[in-house]
Amino acid sequence: MLESKNRGKLVIRKRAGEHQRYASGFKYQQDSRYFAQIAENLSDEGVKELKTLGARDIEPAHTGIYFSAEKSDFYKINYTTRLISRVLAPLESFPCSDSDTLYKNAKKIKWELLISKKMTFSITHNVSDSNIDHSQFAALRLKDAIVDYFRERTGKRPNVDTLNPNVIINLHIRNNFADISLDASGGALHKRGYREESVAAPMQETIAAAIIRLSEWDGSIPLYDPMCGSGTLLCEALMMHCNIPASIFRKNFGFQRLPDYNPELWGQVKKEADANIKEISPNLIAGSDISHESINAAKTNLMGIHFGGSVSLEVKDFNDIESIKDSVIVANPPYGIRIGRDQDLKLFYKKLGDFLKQKCKGSKAFIYFGEPEYIKNMGLKASWKMALKAGGLDGRLVKYEMY
Repeated sequence: MLESKNRGKLVIRKRAGEHQRYASGFKYQQDSRYFAQIAENLSDEGVKELKTLGARDIEPAHTGIYFSAEKSDFYKINYTTRLISRVLAPLESFPCSDSDTLYKNAKKIKWELLISKKMTFSITHNVSDSNIDHSQFAALRLKDAIVDYFRERTGKRPNVDTLNPNVIINLHIRNNFADISLDASGGALHKRGYREESVAAPMQETIAAAIIRLSEWDGSIPLYDPMCGSGTLLCEALMMHCNIPASIFRKNFGFQRLPDYNPELWGQVKKEADANIKEISPNLIAGSDISHESINAAKTNLMGIHFGGSVSLEVKDFNDIESIKDSVIVANPPYGIRIGRDQDLKLFYKKLGDFLKQKCKGSKAFIYFGEPEYIKNMGLKASWKMALKAGGLDGRLVKYEMY
């Protein structure tokens, strides 16, 4: 009887807490609308991916994509998206022509529903086309508002931690309009967690995933990377083919700090996504590199991923490969930032073009050029070219078909 009463009190307490939380009226709670940050030039692919993950009312915007989603799909998007950099849950939006307006409106937010005074937080920020023209100053004013909110109520304040915060708050001001959001992903989603070793200037994981997606590789023919480096393209191909959630190694998400977080629903979403993981046939994905160090790094990174041992790797100069026929070839060749200007890059790309033309009959190649000026040295006619900015590079992804 006592146990039954205690359960009843627990239910009442839980319902009361939910009522209080929903009364907070955060913007995302009112309209179930979120914002996905994504790399430039990937908006169209991001829209397609969001649709497959259950998002609706999808609307591309200046720096990302607005979308609506049920809570379960919201969790699923954070857990499985391969292209999106981070998902934001809007807390408050308002006209903002000066820093005082930012401070006053930020202090109206019920921060205790998101952060406790014992937690740490950080602020990501972006300001453009506004009277406030310094993003770090704007972030400082937001930080002051949060700290003063707690100090005035409790005499204590949460600390800022830029390296490993409990909560990440995002500030975006454009055209004198401010959006304050909670980072529902809990940090950049390109940080998958499998990269234990790397080489110079490794490719960002979300960009690698985009290249695999744009190649339209479906696992019906082999995929090969002849300059695999630390294996990012191979890792993303493996995870995509095997339906391994992109954030399977992430321990915590920002949405777990939201007041209406439902741990039972999140557990169910995660369980269903993990149940879709499938095995891969041996030698379907393979790669090589001239560098022993790179191959060792690729092996280490693949080792931690489901079925990573099924990916074939070897130390080999691409010029020494006998042939790669009837396959999908992906590559992120060396460029100035990675190997310096000592080598004759024009000759390097000419040899790469000759290799594709002479030894890769019946294959399709998707080559990422960090420095697009070398495309003309390939000596091959491109099927298409796509701008793909990554890591400060104004790169191009180019498709070649070898008949």
